Amino acid sequence: MPLYLDRGSEGLADLDGMFAIAIYDGRVGELILARDRAGEKPLFYREIGDEIWFASELQALLDYKPRLSSLEPWAIRDFLTLGYVTEPRTIYRDITKVTAGSILSFSQGQHRTFQYWDCESKSRAAGARDRSATQLERLLMEAVERQLVADVPVGVFLSGGVDSALLTALAVRRLGNDKVQTFSIGFTERSYDESNHARSVAAWFNTRHIGFDATPTALSQALQIIVDQVAEPIADPAVLPTYLLARCAREHVTVVLSGEGADELFGGYPTYIGHEAARMYNRLPRYVRRAMATAIGSIPVSHTGKVPLEYLLKRFVASAGLELKPRHLDWFGTGLPADVWQPDFCPQWESPAFPSGPTDIDRASLFDFRTYLRDNLLTKIDRATMLASLESRAPYLDTNLVEFALSLDASLKSRGVTTKWLLKQVAREWLPRVTVKRKKRGLSVPVAQWLNDSLRPDVDRLLARDTVDRRGLLRGVKVAQLVSEHRSRKVNHSRALWPLLMLEYWIERWVPED
Repeated sequence: MPLYLDRGSEGLADLDGMFAIAIYDGRVGELILARDRAGEKPLFYREIGDEIWFASELQALLDYKPRLSSLEPWAIRDFLTLGYVTEPRTIYRDITKVTAGSILSFSQGQHRTFQYWDCESKSRAAGARDRSATQLERLLMEAVERQLVADVPVGVFLSGGVDSALLTALAVRRLGNDKVQTFSIGFTERSYDESNHARSVAAWFNTRHIGFDATPTALSQALQIIVDQVAEPIADPAVLPTYLLARCAREHVTVVLSGEGADELFGGYPTYIGHEAARMYNRLPRYVRRAMATAIGSIPVSHTGKVPLEYLLKRFVASAGLELKPRHLDWFGTGLPADVWQPDFCPQWESPAFPSGPTDIDRASLFDFRTYLRDNLLTKIDRATMLASLESRAPYLDTNLVEFALSLDASLKSRGVTTKWLLKQVAREWLPRVTVKRKKRGLSVPVAQWLNDSLRPDVDRLLARDTVDRRGLLRGVKVAQLVSEHRSRKVNHSRALWPLLMLEYWIERWVPED
């Protein structure tokens, strides 16, 4: 390409958008691998002797049948603790992921890495940047317009929440309502179904809207497809409805806009409010905190709803007294107990480093952008859409918009109990009031019920005590205890049990017995 010929590998840092690039320069015998800033597109490599193998899918680099001994212990610990594997690791010991925002070069046995962009340095960037709602609105318009450039039909994944509704509004402004198709997914389980909100937004903007119902049968089929065709375990259950939605959309368009990145960049998770609440909670007299914890602990366990209030309150009081990092990991992680691990398995594991920052919200949101977004959410949507031959684009990850958001003070992200404060100032000019004021729900599936009902035979088979002990990763007696408590409905362990089940599904499909 002209850019590379003119400026060499470091010139790739001027590229914008999502990309995964491989260039072989035969003049000097150099291989260049590069990946976009946010990590939207995957790129893996494997060194075999004096050869470098690279691909956008892990299975393309497997010339062997993986064994448990060929898996990366730190990656498994990541997966079962956090719910995802942090880059540059992969689940395979000898396969590495190119880090987002970096350029790698391989030449004459030498390996060099150039990190051309990272979110922490951008978050510390000073300057007289305009941080108004007007500036944010302008950047959003420009980002959506850039992502709408295509010679094929473009649609929008519409949940009915602020992020996707705002994308829909700006797409309609640019193309006209008759050229914008929106897609939403519904569930038979009422507490998980938000399709009526999506239909309301679509009706408000008069888009060509198509809804898809994720029936239990369809979700079960999606689970089998994901396990069978993706050579890495994915713990986020939302990958199932995302795949079904992508498959539905692909019948009408080849490109969709999605809202990934908005929560991490603009302070959209209730967790951030929780950190501020924890500071106030910890100032209360000990006897008051003890009384509150006792009262909350007596609330009956709920196995229905996406994230029951009872579950949130119990997690809050259990972790509010911890330091920021362990508290955030406890609230955002799987909740798998520490005593479930076999003592000899990966004893030196450490959680990812926590970034610095002026406030807890700054630090937590940076961590989520660097890990949860990159290694979980973007992985989920890329694998789900690629399986359906659909291209997903994320306007909120436009470089100019990202760097604007990273420069914002925490007070512009969260105020009191309001998340995404500045983004909602923009949304009020474009969206119905009820849409802006809706509480965040998120895409999910009724995992807690599945584990006790339709997936019960698989849970009994794959998480049986002798099966778990044979793997040598976890203590079978402890896993059996988690299953038993969940079955009795004394505790909702779905958040911990689902990654365990997904790992076992994946091992059964991809990793034969040693």
